[in-house]
Amino acid sequence: MPAIELSNGDARIVVRPDLGAGLTAFDVLHDGAWHPIFRRVDPFTAHPFALSNILLVPFSGRVSGGGFTFDGTFHTLPRNVETEPYPIHGNGFSAAWDVTSVSADLITLTLSAEGPGPFRYDATMSYRLQGAGLVMDLSLANRARIRLPYGAGFHPWFVREPDTTLHAPARGVWLERSDHLPKAHDAVAAHPDMDFNRPQPLPARWINNWFDGWDGKARIQWPSRGLAADVNASEALRQYVVFSPAADSGFLCFEPVAHPVDAFNLPGKAEAHGLKILEPDESLAVSVRVASDFG
Repeated sequence: MPAIELSNGDARIVVRPDLGAGLTAFDVLHDGAWHPIFRRVDPFTAHPFALSNILLVPFSGRVSGGGFTFDGTFHTLPRNVETEPYPIHGNGFSAAWDVTSVSADLITLTLSAEGPGPFRYDATMSYRLQGAGLVMDLSLANRARIRLPYGAGFHPWFVREPDTTLHAPARGVWLERSDHLPKAHDAVAAHPDMDFNRPQPLPARWINNWFDGWDGKARIQWPSRGLAADVNASEALRQYVVFSPAADSGFLCFEPVAHPVDAFNLPGKAEAHGLKILEPDESLAVSVRVASDFG
């Protein structure tokens, strides 16, 4: 299915049902011009990591060890991206979704997934334009015959400009190893250039860290454009990832997620790290609202 554009006159998005129900644009209108909130990309790109937003389901981040053990059984997870040594981000981001309804300001898509590994689930995703904002609602139901730990999240690529700042109060930060798996957990206060308890620019260096102790609210500002975006995440999304490879990358990934990277294999029970244990036919729902502000 080709890319689908929605516009309510204040905001617009372009959706790729065939490529993980991802986005290739999210813009808002101000003074007669469209301003990008998420990075704008080729609407017919063939790679999900070249999109403006992808869906993280039935988990987010990388999983080590070839899979995970749960309830005494080891479940294998296959690698799913050629350039990645570990399985990453589940499979919703690369699957073709079905469009169930579409209007000027709302699109709903569904997916019935067999895998990865033991996961069997039905998912529903809706994008809704609300004024100069975007509401993203994702739900999934466990259709496996066993209970399993599920996760979810959103992976938008926000525009990054030289003066972009981020305000996203958190208590803790996970540090990464060279292979992007968790290295250690530390207090945010011990890392001033990653302490977003007050608005500040991102580090000029590589950053790829996940934060906890978040209240679900964040603000990204572009002072030179007089533009800001407020992010509000639902209760199940109380962690976030910040990824940006360099100051001149042009993008900032701010990802509201349910759990840290490799939560399946961190010490302690899976649910202690934000994964949701779903019995057969139980559901998990998450949502994020991104509202723009020209002030």
